[in-house]
Amino acid sequence: MAKLPNQVFRKFFPQWYRKLLNHPKYRMVFILGSLIYLLSPVDISPDVFPVVGWIDDGLVATLLMGEVSQLIVERKKMRSQKKKEAEQGKGQDIDVDGVTLDSDS
Repeated sequence: MAKLPNQVFRKFFPQWYRKLLNHPKYRMVFILGSLIYLLSPVDISPDVFPVVGWIDDGLVATLLMGEVSQLIVERKKMRSQKKKEAEQGKGQDIDVDGVTLDSDS
């Protein structure tokens, strides 16, 4: 029975968090919600208790920073890849034959 909370916090919660951040429709809402949760005095475990109160904030902050930095790295890679593809496509010449159309028909 002790394995269930461990599995929830190690597997389910990070995967759920990652899916929400990767969904473009909910990304900004979830990032803002996470920041509000971190700044809010209302927590799952109150910050009044040392260490125990900081665990949930630390988990949310770590996941948020990790996922946001991963999104930034992925976007940079996509931009550089698109830039390389555009540069490779610039040097290609396209040969086009001219055709006249007769409008008397």
